Amino acid sequence: MLSRVAITVFTTTAATAGSRASVLNLRTRAFLPQPASSHSPPPNSSSVQLDTLRVLEWDKLCHSVSSFATTSLGRDASKAQLWSLDQTYDDSMRLLAETNAAVEIQNHGGCSLDFSSINPLLVKSAVQHVRRLQPVEGAEALAIVGLLQLVENLQFNLRASIKEDSDWYRRFMPLTEVILKLVVNRSLIKSIQQIVDEDGSVKDSASPGLRRARDQVRSLEAKLFQLMDALIRKEKEEALSLEVSNINGRWCLQSQADQNLSIQGLLLSSVPGVGSIVEPLVAVPLNDELQQARASVARAEDEVLLCLTKKIECEIDDVETLVTSVVKLDVINARALYSLTFGGSCPDLILPLGSNGSHTAEVLVSGDNAPMESPIVRRDWSVFLPKAYHPLLVQQHHQNLKEAKKNLSYANIEIRRMKLEGGKMYRREEKDFDLSSLQMEVAKLEEARPVPVDIFIASKTRVLVITGPNTGGKTICLKTVGLAAMMAKSGLYVLSSEPARIPCFDFIFADIGDEQSLSQSLSTFSGHLKQINNIRSHATCQSLVLLDEVGAGTNPLEGAALGMALLESFAETGVFLTIATTHHGELKTLKYSNTSFENACMEFDEVNFKPTYKILWGIPGHS
Repeated sequence: MLSRVAITVFTTTAATAGSRASVLNLRTRAFLPQPASSHSPPPNSSSVQLDTLRVLEWDKLCHSVSSFATTSLGRDASKAQLWSLDQTYDDSMRLLAETNAAVEIQNHGGCSLDFSSINPLLVKSAVQHVRRLQPVEGAEALAIVGLLQLVENLQFNLRASIKEDSDWYRRFMPLTEVILKLVVNRSLIKSIQQIVDEDGSVKDSASPGLRRARDQVRSLEAKLFQLMDALIRKEKEEALSLEVSNINGRWCLQSQADQNLSIQGLLLSSVPGVGSIVEPLVAVPLNDELQQARASVARAEDEVLLCLTKKIECEIDDVETLVTSVVKLDVINARALYSLTFGGSCPDLILPLGSNGSHTAEVLVSGDNAPMESPIVRRDWSVFLPKAYHPLLVQQHHQNLKEAKKNLSYANIEIRRMKLEGGKMYRREEKDFDLSSLQMEVAKLEEARPVPVDIFIASKTRVLVITGPNTGGKTICLKTVGLAAMMAKSGLYVLSSEPARIPCFDFIFADIGDEQSLSQSLSTFSGHLKQINNIRSHATCQSLVLLDEVGAGTNPLEGAALGMALLESFAETGVFLTIATTHHGELKTLKYSNTSFENACMEFDEVNFKPTYKILWGIPGHS
């Protein structure tokens, strides 16, 4: 199929770009399959979706978001949720409502969704042991106590906040109900604390049999200590140096190198130049008794822990619900912390309904951070992202600035320390820190913040053509829109000013960069054609398509004709929104013959001869 398209391109002989476009338009439609009518992707659509996520660098954003989770299970669950590709509009609205509630909780400050003090992994292990009727370990039981106490404190703080102002109940929804419905059994906390000590060991008081067994162990160890001490003192009289050693729980004596022992015993090891280890014969009966006593302790501990396991079994469903809910809350809080850290805003998520451009807007749950429908964005715009940032650029700048401030702070601390230690040392070593350059680096980073772009796409627009010079920001603009759509769909705030508005696309497809297939020996041009062909096969009337440098990689006239044909095809087959960047001037003319097309260009400062990275709307630019 692809080879036939390529042959068509290279054998077209029309004299003008317009005739090339019309010929290619007809021929391309004959060879490229029509988009699927259903909103569900075909079974083999995962590869093109994963290619899109790769070029958008979605994995880096997922890693960044998950790093805000405070538990290992939360980090894993956060990545799994963000990599889910099958959210419906209702799913996305629910995720955004949860994130919005967590943001409200963070801003309130009276409740904490920090779960770093507990270990859900150990709780999960305890649940598995209980389900299999195996004794839980002491550390696992303590992990359950930590979980129960944390949830109890969370509920207490939440109720206190609601008592202070009943409106917080509504503003924390739907997390209010999730948290307050959790069941905490205080008797289970008491039962575990009566048996397990703070270090995870079983208390002597857990059972009379355990106390007796441990008393016997302590008594035998005291006798062995006295015996070994007497033997060592006797050997010292003969100028020998000995020390007590424990081998597999048995008390032995260890000599230094090149020393001969006069003690009768069992030689356990002897290494030339190192020394010998001997179990004295007089200690063998006591060691045997000690081994038996320790075995009795282990059996008694198992009996106690098995009895505790049976008590936990009665509450195991509630415990499992608790740990699952806490991990879920950790995931939600990670989304909220990411959104707050990088200055996001809650988007007004709309649902595209069909190819005629109609859609409906839904407003999220009310609250200070909930989106308010502005008259500006109510009907006229399908995408309204004022001052939108590329999240990975913001993240990198944030990390660089944080590191620079850390280095500056460290240098100031060291200089103060050296001043206190002595003037000469201070003057000699102050140069090593170069304080002025560190201050300049911080100031430079604070001034060189990422440049935001205003992305305003009218409801009637089906294809947006962006032109501009290389390194002008066209590709960054594409990725910004793609990532904002993915973030909103996944329950994240978008890094944009309010009011932000974006459709809930069913699928987001992208052909960005030189993604040629070396394994299939495809050229850059053919690689792009294959990817675009796959995108057309799966795009629907609710999809977003991002095409970078459409028609590039071949003869300019033929590339322009093919680009025009492809964009017209995307518009006519009902794809909700296609955004394409190009150097081909012919693609700018499509706006004047088709009302579903719109132009934009990246601004260029002709005085200073450098790009401003800002978008100019409604006008074509120079490439």
